[in-house]
Amino acid sequence: MTHPYIPNAEPGARASMLAAIGAESVGEFYADIPPDLRLDRPLDLPAPLVAEHDLVRHMRGLLDRTTDTTRALSFLGHGCYPHHVPAVCDEVNSRSEFLTAYAGEPYEDHGRFQALFEYVSMMGELLEMDVVNVPTYDGFQAAGTALRMACRYTGRSKVLVTSAIAADKLSKLRDFLAPDIEIVLAPVAGNGEIGEVALDAGYAAVYLETPNVYGVVETRGRELADLAHAHGALLVVGADPISLGVLAPPAAYGADIACGDIQSLGIHQNHGGGQAGYIATQDHEPLVAEFPSRLFGIAPTKVPGEYGFGDVFYDRTSFALREEGKEWVGTAAALWGITAGVYLALMGPRGMREVGETILARTRYAMDALKAAGATVLHEDAIHFREFAVRVPSAGALLDALRARDIYGGVPLDDRTLLVCVTERHSISDIDRLATAVREAL
Repeated sequence: MTHPYIPNAEPGARASMLAAIGAESVGEFYADIPPDLRLDRPLDLPAPLVAEHDLVRHMRGLLDRTTDTTRALSFLGHGCYPHHVPAVCDEVNSRSEFLTAYAGEPYEDHGRFQALFEYVSMMGELLEMDVVNVPTYDGFQAAGTALRMACRYTGRSKVLVTSAIAADKLSKLRDFLAPDIEIVLAPVAGNGEIGEVALDAGYAAVYLETPNVYGVVETRGRELADLAHAHGALLVVGADPISLGVLAPPAAYGADIACGDIQSLGIHQNHGGGQAGYIATQDHEPLVAEFPSRLFGIAPTKVPGEYGFGDVFYDRTSFALREEGKEWVGTAAALWGITAGVYLALMGPRGMREVGETILARTRYAMDALKAAGATVLHEDAIHFREFAVRVPSAGALLDALRARDIYGGVPLDDRTLLVCVTERHSISDIDRLATAVREAL
């Protein structure tokens, strides 16, 4: 059915597009989606609300059902974290010239371009790397793209990935790298770090996360970098930038590509949103050429002493190469890059160190408190940053008991394992309240 507000809805236009790509029907695009995941009926939608005040009342009713992590005591993390968001971050990113400019356009919007340049510059300093991209959709995509970059750079099609990774992230990597790149999983050692690994000449990269899914800080980065390089492979490290005020950046122990999510840098938890991914390398042109995403830099103009900001090395992107592009680049999470830039500028090196030290200390305090409350803390002797796993008789029963006390106690990893997140937002009394509730529930 043709709809006046949906482009290309006219049957003739659809038929022309299908003919151009050699498809019989739109359904061919969804052939790999299992039938039990398809909705083979019209959407069950309510009657339309014709009055504006009725719509406002309806939406307020929906929003009032939401309890955000500032109104309840929340220890939820596992990829989206309850860090403090300074007011200036929201003030700057809500300015109209930033909030309403789609993906950095229009192209004369040099204030936005400079803001993104400042962001990538500060990220480069934090990561001790030269080149940082304009943010991708999220850290999951950044990890997948980083591994594809490594495969293109080495001409190989196999990667070794740590098993100490979130199940959702591993699923995304499998989808993003399929069908031409093989993922081999490395085991997890008893201390929660990556276990013993073996490589051969077919591997393009080793992928390591620190802190990993258990909150454990990996300590064998240099060893893995040397092992990867000895076999002609790259070391790709996923790192949360908020940890780098106290932890060594991946470049310090030989990583070739760093990647991760910047949600921790001044961005609210937002129903699974608020995510944006970074990728970083040194200024090695053959590797930089494999970036599919936009890179912003500074260059002199025709006016002596004047500089401008904008895309650099543009001819490697799909914007320039179109269907010959390495990966397609579309909407970026540029607004979150600007937000993270504001956060980094506000914190500075001293602030990043202080927040990292606070998180390290609070994490260890919470581990000790929950152990004393009767939970079994996993990987107790390892260094943890922000998260740790505990074993209990029933994760579901404990979470239910905590919710009855207005506490969101963590994310279940399995029936008996709970992942607890502690940030600078959690006071000692918050942690004590959680420990008391756990002790009573157990």
